[in-house]
Amino acid sequence: MGSESAVQAGRQSGDSRFHRGTNQSGMRDYNERLVLTLVRQHGSLAKTEIARVTGLSAQTISVIMRGLEEDGLLVRGAPVRGKVGQPSIPMSLNPDGACFLGLKLGRRSADLVLIDFLGRVRAMLHHPYPYPRPEETIGFVRKGIAEMRSGLSGEQERRIGGLGIAIPFELWNWADAAGAPRDVMDAWRKTDIRADLAAELPFPVYLQNDATAACNAELVFGKTGDLNDFVYYYIGAFAGGGIAINGSVFAGQTGNAGALGSMPVPGEAGKPVQLIDVASIAVLERALNASGRDASHLWTSPEDWGDLGQALDKWLAAAASALAYATLAASSVIDFEAAVVDGWMPLEIRARLVTAIRDEIAKLDTEGLRLPEIREGTVGHHARALGGASLPLSERFLIGAASLSGVS
Repeated sequence: MGSESAVQAGRQSGDSRFHRGTNQSGMRDYNERLVLTLVRQHGSLAKTEIARVTGLSAQTISVIMRGLEEDGLLVRGAPVRGKVGQPSIPMSLNPDGACFLGLKLGRRSADLVLIDFLGRVRAMLHHPYPYPRPEETIGFVRKGIAEMRSGLSGEQERRIGGLGIAIPFELWNWADAAGAPRDVMDAWRKTDIRADLAAELPFPVYLQNDATAACNAELVFGKTGDLNDFVYYYIGAFAGGGIAINGSVFAGQTGNAGALGSMPVPGEAGKPVQLIDVASIAVLERALNASGRDASHLWTSPEDWGDLGQALDKWLAAAASALAYATLAASSVIDFEAAVVDGWMPLEIRARLVTAIRDEIAKLDTEGLRLPEIREGTVGHHARALGGASLPLSERFLIGAASLSGVS
Protein backbone atom coordinates (compact mmCIF):
# COMPACT_ATOMS: atom_id res chain seq x y z
CA MET A 1 0.00 0.00 0.00
CA GLY A 2 1.24 3.52 -0.77
CA SER A 3 1.24 4.49 2.91
CA GLU A 4 4.16 2.13 3.53
CA SER A 5 6.48 4.05 1.23
CA ALA A 6 9.37 6.03 2.69
CA VAL A 7 8.79 9.66 3.54
CA GLN A 8 11.88 11.82 3.78
CA ALA A 9 11.75 14.97 5.89
CA GLY A 10 13.04 18.38 4.84
CA ARG A 11 15.06 20.22 7.45
CA GLN A 12 15.01 23.88 6.36
CA SER A 13 13.91 26.01 9.26
CA GLY A 14 11.19 28.59 9.67
CA ASP A 15 13.80 30.59 11.60
CA SER A 16 15.18 33.63 9.80
CA ARG A 17 18.77 32.44 10.24
CA PHE A 18 18.01 29.69 7.72
CA HIS A 19 16.28 32.07 5.28
CA ARG A 20 19.41 32.51 3.20
CA GLY A 21 19.02 32.44 -0.54
CA THR A 22 21.47 32.08 -3.38
CA ASN A 23 22.18 34.27 -6.36
CA GLN A 24 23.63 31.35 -8.32
CA SER A 25 21.92 30.33 -11.54
CA GLY A 26 19.77 27.22 -11.50
CA MET A 27 18.35 27.93 -8.04
CA ARG A 28 15.41 30.10 -8.99
CA ASP A 29 12.87 27.49 -7.97
CA TYR A 30 14.19 27.40 -4.40
CA ASN A 31 14.31 31.19 -4.24
CA GLU A 32 10.72 31.43 -5.48
CA ARG A 33 9.64 29.02 -2.75
CA LEU A 34 11.62 31.06 -0.26
CA VAL A 35 9.80 34.26 -1.24
CA LEU A 36 6.38 32.57 -1.16
CA THR A 37 7.13 31.04 2.25
CA LEU A 38 8.16 34.39 3.73
CA VAL A 39 5.13 36.18 2.30
CA ARG A 40 2.87 33.43 3.69
CA GLN A 41 4.44 33.75 7.13
CA HIS A 42 4.21 37.54 7.28
CA GLY A 43 0.99 38.18 5.36
CA SER A 44 2.63 40.76 3.09
CA LEU A 45 6.16 41.98 2.47
CA ALA A 46 7.87 44.58 0.32
CA LYS A 47 10.79 43.70 -1.94
CA THR A 48 13.27 45.55 0.27
CA GLU A 49 12.19 43.56 3.33
CA ILE A 50 12.57 40.25 1.51
CA ALA A 51 16.00 41.22 0.21
CA ARG A 52 17.10 42.12 3.73
CA VAL A 53 15.87 38.87 5.29
CA THR A 54 17.14 36.54 2.55
CA GLY A 55 20.43 38.22 1.72
CA LEU A 56 19.53 38.12 -1.97
CA SER A 57 20.23 41.15 -4.13
CA ALA A 58 17.47 43.67 -4.76
CA GLN A 59 17.70 42.86 -8.48
CA THR A 60 17.25 39.12 -7.86
CA ILE A 61 14.24 39.74 -5.63
CA SER A 62 12.69 42.08 -8.21
CA VAL A 63 13.02 39.45 -10.93
CA ILE A 64 11.56 36.72 -8.70
CA MET A 65 8.61 38.76 -7.48
CA ARG A 66 7.84 40.06 -10.95
CA GLY A 67 7.69 36.48 -12.18
CA LEU A 68 5.48 35.38 -9.29
CA GLU A 69 3.16 38.30 -9.94
CA GLU A 70 2.95 37.45 -13.65
CA ASP A 71 2.14 33.86 -12.70
CA GLY A 72 -0.75 35.11 -10.57
CA LEU A 73 0.73 33.92 -7.27
CA LEU A 74 1.37 37.37 -5.77
CA VAL A 75 -0.68 40.57 -5.84
CA ARG A 76 0.32 44.15 -5.13
CA GLY A 77 -0.98 46.08 -2.18
CA ALA A 78 -1.42 49.84 -1.76
CA PRO A 79 1.89 51.78 -1.71
CA VAL A 80 3.20 52.64 1.75
CA ARG A 81 4.93 56.01 1.89
CA GLY A 82 7.77 56.56 4.31
CA LYS A 83 9.43 59.77 5.40
CA VAL A 84 12.02 59.59 2.63
CA GLY A 85 12.51 57.76 -0.65
CA GLN A 86 10.09 55.95 -2.90
CA PRO A 87 6.98 54.33 -1.41
CA SER A 88 7.24 50.60 -0.80
CA ILE A 89 4.70 48.25 -2.31
CA PRO A 90 3.75 45.27 -0.12
CA MET A 91 3.14 42.02 -1.96
CA SER A 92 0.79 39.34 -0.67
CA LEU A 93 -0.44 35.94 -1.77
CA ASN A 94 -3.18 35.88 -4.38
CA PRO A 95 -6.00 33.74 -2.94
CA ASP A 96 -6.82 32.55 -6.46
CA GLY A 97 -3.19 31.81 -7.28
CA ALA A 98 -3.66 28.10 -6.63
CA CYS A 99 -6.09 25.72 -4.97
CA PHE A 100 -5.66 22.33 -3.39
CA LEU A 101 -7.76 19.31 -2.48
CA GLY A 102 -7.38 17.47 0.81
CA LEU A 103 -8.84 14.15 1.89
CA LYS A 104 -9.00 12.94 5.49
CA LEU A 105 -9.78 9.26 5.68
CA GLY A 106 -10.55 8.34 9.27
CA ARG A 107 -11.95 5.41 11.18
CA ARG A 108 -15.37 7.02 11.57
CA SER A 109 -15.63 9.50 8.70
CA ALA A 110 -14.03 10.93 5.58
CA ASP A 111 -13.74 14.62 4.76
CA LEU A 112 -12.92 16.19 1.41
CA VAL A 113 -11.89 19.84 1.32
CA LEU A 114 -11.00 22.42 -1.34
CA ILE A 115 -8.83 25.33 -0.18
CA ASP A 116 -7.42 28.40 -1.87
CA PHE A 117 -3.82 29.63 -1.83
CA LEU A 118 -4.33 31.25 1.58
CA GLY A 119 -5.66 28.03 3.07
CA ARG A 120 -9.25 29.25 3.24
CA VAL A 121 -11.89 26.57 2.78
CA ARG A 122 -13.83 27.00 -0.46
CA ALA A 123 -15.80 23.74 -0.23
CA MET A 124 -16.05 20.77 2.14
CA LEU A 125 -17.88 17.44 2.09
CA HIS A 126 -18.32 15.13 5.10
CA HIS A 127 -19.04 11.40 4.85
CA PRO A 128 -19.68 9.56 8.15
CA TYR A 129 -19.60 5.78 8.40
CA PRO A 130 -19.32 3.10 11.10
CA TYR A 131 -16.06 1.99 9.47
CA PRO A 132 -14.37 2.71 6.11
CA ARG A 133 -15.02 0.40 3.18
CA PRO A 134 -12.50 0.88 0.34
CA GLU A 135 -14.94 0.95 -2.58
CA GLU A 136 -17.45 3.16 -0.78
CA THR A 137 -14.79 5.57 0.41
CA ILE A 138 -13.09 5.92 -2.99
CA GLY A 139 -16.53 6.40 -4.55
CA PHE A 140 -17.21 9.29 -2.16
CA VAL A 141 -13.88 10.88 -3.12
CA ARG A 142 -14.46 10.51 -6.86
CA LYS A 143 -17.93 12.00 -6.64
CA GLY A 144 -16.82 14.78 -4.32
CA ILE A 145 -13.87 15.84 -6.46
CA ALA A 146 -16.06 15.89 -9.55
CA GLU A 147 -18.60 18.06 -7.71
CA MET A 148 -15.95 20.49 -6.51
CA ARG A 149 -14.27 20.75 -9.91
CA SER A 150 -17.62 21.45 -11.56
CA GLY A 151 -17.93 24.59 -9.45
CA LEU A 152 -14.62 26.01 -10.67
CA SER A 153 -13.91 28.13 -13.72
CA GLY A 154 -11.52 26.79 -16.34
CA GLU A 155 -8.71 28.97 -14.98
CA GLN A 156 -9.38 27.90 -11.39
CA GLU A 157 -9.40 24.24 -12.36
CA ARG A 158 -6.08 24.71 -14.17
CA ARG A 159 -4.64 26.00 -10.91
CA ILE A 160 -5.46 22.91 -8.83
CA GLY A 161 -2.08 22.07 -7.32
CA GLY A 162 -2.92 18.52 -6.32
CA LEU A 163 -4.74 16.23 -3.91
CA GLY A 164 -3.27 15.29 -0.55
CA ILE A 165 -4.52 12.21 1.29
CA ALA A 166 -4.27 12.04 5.09
CA ILE A 167 -4.83 8.44 6.17
CA PRO A 168 -3.90 6.28 9.18
CA PHE A 169 -1.02 3.98 8.27
CA GLU A 170 -1.85 0.25 8.27
CA LEU A 171 -5.54 0.97 8.63
CA TRP A 172 -6.31 -2.75 8.51
CA ASN A 173 -4.67 -3.31 11.90
CA TRP A 174 -7.41 -1.35 13.67
CA ALA A 175 -10.34 -3.65 12.84
CA ASP A 176 -11.05 -4.66 16.45
CA ALA A 177 -10.53 -1.20 17.90
CA ALA A 178 -12.76 0.34 15.23
CA GLY A 179 -15.42 -2.32 15.69
CA ALA A 180 -15.21 -3.22 12.00
CA PRO A 181 -15.42 -6.61 10.27
CA ARG A 182 -11.90 -7.91 9.78
CA ASP A 183 -12.49 -8.85 6.14
CA VAL A 184 -13.58 -5.29 5.32
CA MET A 185 -10.50 -3.77 6.93
CA ASP A 186 -8.23 -6.40 5.40
CA ALA A 187 -9.36 -5.15 1.99
CA TRP A 188 -7.28 -2.02 2.64
CA ARG A 189 -4.12 -4.17 2.44
CA LYS A 190 -4.76 -4.59 -1.28
CA THR A 191 -6.02 -1.04 -1.84
CA ASP A 192 -3.63 1.66 -3.01
CA ILE A 193 -5.93 4.65 -2.79
CA ARG A 194 -3.24 7.06 -3.93
CA ALA A 195 -2.48 5.08 -7.08
CA ASP A 196 -6.16 4.50 -7.84
CA LEU A 197 -6.98 8.21 -7.70
CA ALA A 198 -3.74 9.32 -9.37
CA ALA A 199 -4.60 7.18 -12.38
CA GLU A 200 -7.80 9.19 -12.89
CA LEU A 201 -6.82 12.74 -11.97
CA PRO A 202 -4.87 15.30 -14.06
CA PHE A 203 -2.90 16.62 -11.07
CA PRO A 204 -0.46 15.08 -8.55
CA VAL A 205 -1.67 12.99 -5.63
CA TYR A 206 0.24 12.87 -2.33
CA LEU A 207 -0.20 10.67 0.74
CA GLN A 208 0.82 11.03 4.38
CA ASN A 209 -0.09 9.65 7.79
CA ASP A 210 -3.17 11.53 9.01
CA ALA A 211 -1.78 12.89 12.28
CA THR A 212 1.51 13.87 10.60
CA ALA A 213 -0.49 15.72 7.95
CA ALA A 214 -2.41 17.51 10.72
CA CYS A 215 0.93 18.56 12.20
CA ASN A 216 1.88 20.01 8.81
CA ALA A 217 -1.42 21.93 8.75
CA GLU A 218 -0.48 23.50 12.09
CA LEU A 219 2.84 24.60 10.60
CA VAL A 220 1.42 25.92 7.31
CA PHE A 221 -1.93 27.37 8.38
CA GLY A 222 -1.69 27.66 12.16
CA LYS A 223 -0.46 30.40 14.45
CA THR A 224 2.77 28.75 15.57
CA GLY A 225 5.13 31.25 13.97
CA ASP A 226 7.27 31.50 17.11
CA LEU A 227 7.76 27.73 17.39
CA ASN A 228 10.39 25.69 15.58
CA ASP A 229 10.36 22.45 17.59
CA PHE A 230 7.17 20.96 18.99
CA VAL A 231 5.46 17.65 19.58
CA TYR A 232 1.95 17.58 18.16
CA TYR A 233 -1.08 15.53 19.22
CA TYR A 234 -4.26 15.07 17.24
CA ILE A 235 -6.99 13.40 19.30
CA GLY A 236 -9.41 11.73 16.92
CA ALA A 237 -11.12 8.35 16.97
CA PHE A 238 -7.60 7.23 17.88
CA ALA A 239 -4.92 9.49 19.32
CA GLY A 240 -1.97 10.19 17.06
CA GLY A 241 0.66 12.80 16.53
CA GLY A 242 3.58 14.30 14.68
CA ILE A 243 6.90 16.01 15.28
CA ALA A 244 8.07 19.41 14.04
CA ILE A 245 11.83 20.04 14.09
CA ASN A 246 13.46 23.24 12.83
CA GLY A 247 10.12 24.45 11.56
CA SER A 248 9.46 21.35 9.43
CA VAL A 249 7.54 18.13 9.91
CA PHE A 250 9.93 15.25 10.57
CA ALA A 251 8.38 12.08 9.18
CA GLY A 252 11.33 9.69 9.44
CA GLN A 253 12.54 6.99 7.07
CA THR A 254 9.18 5.23 6.74
CA GLY A 255 6.87 8.16 7.45
CA ASN A 256 6.09 6.81 10.90
CA ALA A 257 8.09 9.22 13.07
CA GLY A 258 5.83 10.80 15.63
CA ALA A 259 3.68 7.65 15.96
CA LEU A 260 2.68 8.93 19.37
CA GLY A 261 -0.42 6.79 19.57
CA SER A 262 1.91 3.86 20.20
CA MET A 263 3.75 5.65 23.04
CA PRO A 264 3.73 3.49 26.22
CA VAL A 265 1.97 5.21 29.13
CA PRO A 266 0.89 3.95 32.58
CA GLY A 267 -2.36 2.00 32.63
CA GLU A 268 -4.35 0.37 35.39
CA ALA A 269 -2.24 -1.03 38.26
CA GLY A 270 0.82 0.52 36.65
CA LYS A 271 0.74 -1.85 33.68
CA PRO A 272 1.94 -0.06 30.50
CA VAL A 273 -0.59 0.53 27.75
CA GLN A 274 -0.43 2.57 24.56
CA LEU A 275 -1.58 6.18 24.37
CA ILE A 276 -4.35 5.24 21.94
CA ASP A 277 -5.82 2.93 24.59
CA VAL A 278 -6.42 5.89 26.91
CA ALA A 279 -6.56 9.21 25.04
CA SER A 280 -8.60 8.23 21.95
CA ILE A 281 -12.16 9.49 21.50
CA ALA A 282 -13.11 5.88 20.76
CA VAL A 283 -12.49 5.23 24.47
CA LEU A 284 -15.03 7.92 25.37
CA GLU A 285 -17.45 6.44 22.82
CA ARG A 286 -17.24 3.02 24.44
CA ALA A 287 -17.85 4.49 27.88
CA LEU A 288 -20.95 6.32 26.68
CA ASN A 289 -22.29 3.24 24.89
CA ALA A 290 -21.69 1.13 28.02
CA SER A 291 -23.85 3.53 30.00
CA GLY A 292 -26.64 3.24 27.45
CA ARG A 293 -26.06 6.62 25.78
CA ASP A 294 -25.88 7.16 22.03
CA ALA A 295 -22.42 8.42 21.11
CA SER A 296 -22.87 8.80 17.34
CA HIS A 297 -22.90 12.61 17.61
CA LEU A 298 -19.23 12.52 18.63
CA TRP A 299 -18.40 11.92 14.96
CA THR A 300 -20.98 14.18 13.35
CA SER A 301 -20.95 17.22 15.65
CA PRO A 302 -17.37 18.09 16.62
CA GLU A 303 -18.47 21.67 17.37
CA ASP A 304 -20.85 20.63 20.16
CA TRP A 305 -20.99 17.37 22.08
CA GLY A 306 -23.62 18.52 24.54
CA ASP A 307 -23.57 17.44 28.19
CA LEU A 308 -21.68 14.15 28.49
CA GLY A 309 -21.49 14.22 32.27
CA GLN A 310 -19.11 12.04 34.25
CA ALA A 311 -18.09 9.95 31.24
CA LEU A 312 -16.43 13.01 29.72
CA ASP A 313 -14.86 14.04 33.04
CA LYS A 314 -13.31 10.61 33.53
CA TRP A 315 -12.05 10.45 29.97
CA LEU A 316 -10.49 13.91 30.17
CA ALA A 317 -8.70 13.04 33.40
CA ALA A 318 -7.29 9.79 32.03
CA ALA A 319 -6.38 11.29 28.66
CA ALA A 320 -4.63 14.27 30.28
CA SER A 321 -2.56 12.00 32.52
CA ALA A 322 -1.52 9.82 29.57
CA LEU A 323 -0.68 12.83 27.39
CA ALA A 324 1.38 14.33 30.21
CA TYR A 325 3.46 11.14 30.45
CA ALA A 326 3.83 10.97 26.66
CA THR A 327 4.96 14.61 26.52
CA LEU A 328 7.51 14.09 29.27
CA ALA A 329 8.88 10.99 27.51
CA ALA A 330 9.08 12.80 24.16
CA SER A 331 10.83 15.75 25.80
CA SER A 332 13.53 13.48 27.18
CA VAL A 333 14.51 12.68 23.57
CA ILE A 334 14.10 16.09 21.91
CA ASP A 335 14.12 19.43 23.68
CA PHE A 336 10.70 20.53 22.45
CA GLU A 337 9.59 24.11 22.96
CA ALA A 338 5.94 23.12 23.16
CA ALA A 339 3.38 20.35 23.01
CA VAL A 340 0.49 21.32 20.74
CA VAL A 341 -2.87 19.59 21.24
CA ASP A 342 -5.71 19.56 18.73
CA GLY A 343 -8.49 17.15 17.90
CA TRP A 344 -11.95 16.26 16.68
CA MET A 345 -13.66 17.94 19.61
CA PRO A 346 -15.37 21.18 20.65
CA LEU A 347 -13.05 24.06 21.44
CA GLU A 348 -14.10 24.24 25.08
CA ILE A 349 -13.28 20.56 25.58
CA ARG A 350 -9.91 21.01 23.89
CA ALA A 351 -9.24 23.88 26.31
CA ARG A 352 -10.19 21.68 29.29
CA LEU A 353 -7.90 18.93 28.04
CA VAL A 354 -4.92 21.29 27.67
CA THR A 355 -5.48 22.74 31.15
CA ALA A 356 -5.66 19.23 32.60
CA ILE A 357 -2.42 18.20 30.83
CA ARG A 358 -0.65 21.22 32.35
CA ASP A 359 -1.87 20.22 35.79
CA GLU A 360 -0.83 16.58 35.34
CA ILE A 361 2.63 17.22 33.94
CA ALA A 362 3.36 19.54 36.88
CA LYS A 363 2.95 16.50 39.17
CA LEU A 364 5.60 14.40 37.40
CA ASP A 365 9.31 14.07 38.15
CA THR A 366 10.90 16.38 35.60
CA GLU A 367 14.39 16.60 37.04
CA GLY A 368 16.95 17.18 34.29
CA LEU A 369 14.31 18.26 31.76
CA ARG A 370 12.88 21.56 30.61
CA LEU A 371 9.13 21.23 30.38
CA PRO A 372 7.61 22.28 27.08
CA GLU A 373 4.76 24.75 27.02
CA ILE A 374 1.39 22.99 26.61
CA ARG A 375 -0.61 24.78 23.92
CA GLU A 376 -3.91 24.38 22.15
CA GLY A 377 -3.73 23.79 18.41
CA THR A 378 -4.86 26.66 16.21
CA VAL A 379 -6.26 24.84 13.17
CA GLY A 380 -9.13 22.94 14.78
CA HIS A 381 -11.02 19.72 14.23
CA HIS A 382 -10.51 19.75 10.44
CA ALA A 383 -6.70 19.76 10.84
CA ARG A 384 -6.33 16.36 9.15
CA ALA A 385 -8.30 17.32 6.03
CA LEU A 386 -6.49 20.66 5.85
CA GLY A 387 -3.28 18.76 6.47
CA GLY A 388 -4.03 16.66 3.41
CA ALA A 389 -4.50 19.82 1.35
CA SER A 390 -1.27 21.22 2.79
CA LEU A 391 0.74 18.38 1.25
CA PRO A 392 0.63 19.56 -2.40
CA LEU A 393 0.88 23.18 -1.23
CA SER A 394 4.03 22.44 0.78
CA GLU A 395 5.59 20.20 -1.85
CA ARG A 396 5.11 22.62 -4.73
CA PHE A 397 5.28 26.11 -3.24
CA LEU A 398 7.05 26.19 0.14
CA ILE A 399 10.43 25.46 1.66
CA GLY A 400 10.90 23.44 4.81
CA ALA A 401 8.27 20.91 3.78
CA ALA A 402 8.69 17.17 3.94
CA SER A 403 9.76 15.50 0.73
CA LEU A 404 6.70 13.33 0.35
CA SER A 405 6.53 9.86 -1.08
CA GLY A 406 3.82 8.40 -3.26
CA VAL A 407 3.66 11.25 -5.76
CA SER A 408 2.22 10.61 -9.19
